[in-house]
Amino acid sequence: MSSRLRGVFAPVLTPFNDRLDPDPKRFITHCRWLLDQGVSLAIFGTNSEAASLTVNERLALTEDLLEAGVAAARLMPGTGGCSVMDAVTLTRHAVKNGAGGVLMLPPFYYKGVADEGLYAYYAEVIERVASEKLRIYLYHIPQITNVPISLNLIGMLRKRYPDTVVGAKDSSGNWDNTRAMLDSFASDGFDVFPASESLLSRAMPLGAAGCISATVNMNPAGIRAVYEGWNGADGGALQARADVIRSIFQSGPMIPAMKRVLAAFSGAASWRVVRPPLCALSDAAAAELLKTLAQAGFDMPAYPQT
Repeated sequence: MSSRLRGVFAPVLTPFNDRLDPDPKRFITHCRWLLDQGVSLAIFGTNSEAASLTVNERLALTEDLLEAGVAAARLMPGTGGCSVMDAVTLTRHAVKNGAGGVLMLPPFYYKGVADEGLYAYYAEVIERVASEKLRIYLYHIPQITNVPISLNLIGMLRKRYPDTVVGAKDSSGNWDNTRAMLDSFASDGFDVFPASESLLSRAMPLGAAGCISATVNMNPAGIRAVYEGWNGADGGALQARADVIRSIFQSGPMIPAMKRVLAAFSGAASWRVVRPPLCALSDAAAAELLKTLAQAGFDMPAYPQT
């Protein structure tokens, strides 16, 4: 079995130009900065606006990253979607190019589907990709999908594909659910990633593998410090500092807020652009956000200027 993915991952924000086309140059620049801060890349997650990207756009951006020399082993691309065939295409591409694992949403258009239907979806992808190198991390974000990844479904998939279905990202925001995943499966080699750094100090003692958090885009070094030092003498202080930054960003629409901050720190106004149906942050809200962050001592050290 290949080495397990662990640590801190950023669901990388996707830059667009004024025509709403992805901007590969800025994407690569942001990814390189994150890697330099010691974190890894969960490209095409929720905060990447992945559901607003086409399959071809995701494939092209991945190719751009690889051609720029980004190591595939540091990537956990999001490959789930409503179409099982799209999921196969994206997953096959990730495996072919050596991604360390893939993060897979369930098919989310139809609601109230049985675990057996979700099992069939994941099994179809696994059987069609047909690679011993495939490592799937299930993506549980029921407040967005309304299609939960239940403990029962995890158990079903683990029984049939123990070396392929190897972990999950829990974005439910429900600590009891994260703890249940850890208690039920962590000792069996199933790697659970909470979606907020604020849970690291509680989750790591129970066997969590790290976190995959939106605000890693903004505070990678601070969150990595919590992951590495949660049980040290400074663990409480590291967690508290990371929590302050997290709370500021999650007080409003996170994707537009993070993009507006990137625009400020990079000098590139195009970072403000989000794809519909999202709306860019207003100038007044952006000014207040940047003021609050400055008061908290927030910085993005050595972020490349446009």
